[in-house]
Amino acid sequence: MPEFELTAAPSPEELAAITDALSAFNTGDVGPSDRRTLAVLIRDTDGKVTGGLSGFTAWGWLFTQMLYIPDTLRGTGLAGKLLSKAEEEARARGCRGAWIDTFSPQALRAYLRQGYEVFGELQDFPEGRTRSFLRKNL
Repeated sequence: MPEFELTAAPSPEELAAITDALSAFNTGDVGPSDRRTLAVLIRDTDGKVTGGLSGFTAWGWLFTQMLYIPDTLRGTGLAGKLLSKAEEEARARGCRGAWIDTFSPQALRAYLRQGYEVFGELQDFPEGRTRSFLRKNL
């Protein structure tokens, strides 16, 4: 019988054992993911990264994991520009769709303006908010 250990501090090697095994299973099940990192960076005049978009492409989809606009630049249309640049690169990589999730009402409005549509919601995540999952055909 296997043993279980609950930990809040797994080692990188322990996490890699899970990740590597799942990746191998998925490759055998549905084919290679062709996972590639993607980032669109916002830099200040000194070249320091102050925000941007990070995510990856895999199995023909772009997933935006994080999108951050500095407070001083919000409301200027930068979210749309970041998404457009990431989507352009995703198309060049052969992607057919994009997805993102958020619990920010402001971000939700920005993503809807960019042509994303809600395909699922999780109420009270975090408490008092709704986490929305959005997709877009590329």
